Amino acid sequence: MTTLEIDTGYGPARAELHCAEEGTAVLLLGHGAGGGIGAKDLVAVTRAAQAIGVHVALVEQPYRVAGRRAPAPANQLDSAWLTVADELAERFDGLPLVFGGRSSGARVACRTASAGQAVAVLCLAFPEHPPGRPEKSRQAELDAVEVPTLVVQGERDPFGRPKAGPHHEIVVLDGDHTLTADLDGVSRAASEWLTRVLRLFS
Repeated sequence: MTTLEIDTGYGPARAELHCAEEGTAVLLLGHGAGGGIGAKDLVAVTRAAQAIGVHVALVEQPYRVAGRRAPAPANQLDSAWLTVADELAERFDGLPLVFGGRSSGARVACRTASAGQAVAVLCLAFPEHPPGRPEKSRQAELDAVEVPTLVVQGERDPFGRPKAGPHHEIVVLDGDHTLTADLDGVSRAASEWLTRVLRLFS
C-alpha cells in the first residue's frame, strides 16, 4: 500500500493506493461527507476490485486531510477530486479510470465523470435525498452520467433509493445507508459489475 499526498486548489488531498498484481484499470473511491476511507463498504469493494485485477485509490478530500469534519462545498470537492484523478491518470498511464465512492463521494463521482473521462461510475449508498426530504431529489446528478453506472443501495436507506435509468443499474441489498448488513453482497455486486464493464476495455 502506497500513500500519495496530492496538492489541490483547496489544500492537499491524499490517495491510498491498493494495487493489484496486474492491474487493468484504476478505481477511485471517495468517502462520505462525515466518514473516512476506512468505511467497511469501501474496504470491501477495495478488496473485491484488487482480486479481479483492478488498482484502487481511496481518496481523502482536503477537508478530511486537514482534520475537519464538515464537508467542503460541492465545487471544491469536485475540483479537488479532478486534480487527484489527473495525477493518478498520469501515474497509471493508459489505464481506464472508474470513478466511485459512498454517499457524498458517489455524488462527486457522478458530477465529475464526464470532465474526468471516467469509463464507468460505482455508487455506494447514493443519497437520493436528505432523510425525510424526498422533494430535494439528487436524481439529476445520477441521470447526467453517460457511462455505465452501478448503484448499490440498502433497502432501508433513509436517504432514499434512486431510480434506474438508461446508463445505470440499481442493486438493492439488505441494510441501511452504511451497507454493512451485507458486505459480501456489496463485494459481489461490485466485482461482477466491474468484470462486465471493464471487459469492454481489455
